Amino acid sequence: MPIHDWTRVRSGVFHDFHQEWIREIKRALNDKVLPSGYYALTEQHAAGFGADVLTLQTSDSPQAEGIASHPTAGNGGGLLVAPPPVALTAETDLEFFRRKQNSVVVRTAEDDRIVAVAEVVSPGNKASRHALDAFVKKATELFDHDIHLLVLDLHRPGPRDPQGIHGVIWGEISDQPYEHPAERPLTLAAYECSLAIRAFVQPVAVGNRLPDMPLFLQPGAHVLVPLEVTYKSAFAAVPVRWRNVLQ
Repeated sequence: MPIHDWTRVRSGVFHDFHQEWIREIKRALNDKVLPSGYYALTEQHAAGFGADVLTLQTSDSPQAEGIASHPTAGNGGGLLVAPPPVALTAETDLEFFRRKQNSVVVRTAEDDRIVAVAEVVSPGNKASRHALDAFVKKATELFDHDIHLLVLDLHRPGPRDPQGIHGVIWGEISDQPYEHPAERPLTLAAYECSLAIRAFVQPVAVGNRLPDMPLFLQPGAHVLVPLEVTYKSAFAAVPVRWRNVLQ
């Protein structure tokens, strides 16, 4: 199924799809993708972490050393090595939906420690400088706690993110420039946290099929998230009235 042009529908329609896609990704991870020792939940962190989450993520805690005992690459479980609106009412809607969006969070079954997060970018994440800064802050907080990240950005770059959200994130943590191909302005980016942060970037465009993307659970070891099949399942739940507009 090709990637749709989500600028053709109102923000609430994408929010509904966003929530469904997150649930489909969670189901796929738990049912088919994650090896034993890991599980995925949908969780809401609208503006970064709370103190309770930071406690679970402290990398120098005794539990953090347990990661090495979990399945490694090659195991049977599959672990492998639009410009923002200017109307005040539209801005308010986007902020409302941004604060209600969920992420997929992968934790270890042994101690419930967060090891990875998958984020679907919404128009609200780009609707204001504050919203964009909050998203980037959340990403850098994940990196600071050695938590891997997958970012799925299906929205065209705007004045606040001319190279997409990956360009903003990468500019925050690296002095290496990123420029998306002009014909593929949408970005899928997987971040691996080790001694350094590595980004695995796949530019895409409206009309392209979604490739599977890595979600790292350990440095050097990842699972492949089935984006195409989960996107298709989530799109099937969009009301026919809006599917007709998008198609």
